[in-house]
Amino acid sequence: MKILVVEDSARLRDAMGGGLAKLGHAVDFAVDGAEGSIMGRHPGYDVIVLDRMLPDKEGLEILREWRSAGIDTPVLLLTALDGVEERVRGLGTGADDYLTKPFALAELVARLEALTRRRYAQADPCLRIGPLEVDTARRHVAVSGTPIVLTAREYTLLECLARRPGHILSREQIEERLYAEADGPLSNAVDAAIYSLRRKLDQAGAPPLIHTRRGLGYTLACE
Repeated sequence: MKILVVEDSARLRDAMGGGLAKLGHAVDFAVDGAEGSIMGRHPGYDVIVLDRMLPDKEGLEILREWRSAGIDTPVLLLTALDGVEERVRGLGTGADDYLTKPFALAELVARLEALTRRRYAQADPCLRIGPLEVDTARRHVAVSGTPIVLTAREYTLLECLARRPGHILSREQIEERLYAEADGPLSNAVDAAIYSLRRKLDQAGAPPLIHTRRGLGYTLACE
């Protein structure tokens, strides 16, 4: 997932960023409402985590601006306000989910993955393309029932392609979802990751699934 976190607490940003990065997710941060309001308008994010109480701008005000501008990226509100009225108000403003502080990282990840599945109209956490199965809930990959061990980056790449089977993703689109703004990729990073992923799928007995569309990008399909 490509995630935007709008959060003013450096401690919380570090905790979320470290945990999400270990799972292979690309995370960008906005440290206040003004920055978050601008960054949230970028269409490349799969989901946004928005702190309700920011020092310069109320989170619900930012959310209203996004929704009024037609920004439909799923938003999870993060807040210490846990009253029923506050949750109803947040959801009524256009939030897709609501998580109160303190929280467990595992629950945050599960909620973000659920929002991403909903965004791509995939109620089933298991993505199946031919003999390939990608279980996004367990981050488990198998070919004809045989598990494949992938690095966090390889898994993220595969999930990115599997969520859009048959669609061509350019190298730039893939880079955007694999790397945060602060972690600029090497020039051949995507090609190297594609090569490694193809090799592991081939070793597991999968037919050619990742196809290069010269001059356009890559697609995952059982042809």
